[in-house]
Amino acid sequence: MSSKFSSTLLLLLSILMSIQLLASAGNFYRDVDITWGEGRGKIQEGGRGLALSLDKLSGSGFQSKNEFLFGRFDMQLKLVPANSAGTVTTFFLSSQGEGHDEIDFEFLGNVSGQPYTVHTNVYTQGKGNKEQQFHLWFDPTAAFHTYTIVWNPHRIVFLVDNSPIRVFNNHESIGIPFPKSQAMKVYCSLWNADEWATQGGRVKTDWALAPFTAYYRNINIDGCAVSSGTSSCKSVGSTNNAKPWQTHELDGKGRNRLRWVQSKHMVYNYCADSKRFPQGFSEECKRSRF
Repeated sequence: MSSKFSSTLLLLLSILMSIQLLASAGNFYRDVDITWGEGRGKIQEGGRGLALSLDKLSGSGFQSKNEFLFGRFDMQLKLVPANSAGTVTTFFLSSQGEGHDEIDFEFLGNVSGQPYTVHTNVYTQGKGNKEQQFHLWFDPTAAFHTYTIVWNPHRIVFLVDNSPIRVFNNHESIGIPFPKSQAMKVYCSLWNADEWATQGGRVKTDWALAPFTAYYRNINIDGCAVSSGTSSCKSVGSTNNAKPWQTHELDGKGRNRLRWVQSKHMVYNYCADSKRFPQGFSEECKRSRF
């Protein structure tokens, strides 16, 4: 598949995803609470959008009102433009406590003209070290793009504009923990992490450019809400009357697209970092990435 054709296909998928989300999007007034930032987080457009800002005193963030055990989670973001060095914009799922589970999208800012780094990670029972990072094939500050986490008992799929960039499969059969027992909320934030976020911490935040602002739009959650320990879903993972996300896996086109993204745009893979893991890679690294 040529690079030009791939880029055109991904643009069309982005447009289709935006149309779909407009038809089914949630409402920030209804679905989330702004939990920190002292007024730096503001719901806009009648609940369709939400802006988070960061200055030298504080960042800001919000979380979903409900917690979920499995689902599909879509969010459109437009990231901090120009010199965003030191800033981190997030969209992730997390439970609470020392042995928490977590599924991460983090967007690490950079100096003007240099690409954002999309940082992904999966934590199970408080342990992560499953990082993969990517540079996007578009400018994520110029327009809204859709970032998706699909989470079911079989796998976690990270998507950008409905194109898979990463799959983390359930490998409990070979002793690899998988997050499937702790309900998680959706969290989003904008904060300063210039000690590590940009070029390993070598480039610091330029506070003369503050406030920095990231925009969220069209939150869409189709998942199993959990209340008082009871899930709204009778079963997940079964093919009987299942929603697509419940049994989501990549078809041939999806696998080809994943190969294209990972071959052209992946910039870090924990499964290839022998300096960090001289004792050898985790067992799931030896299995199919699909």
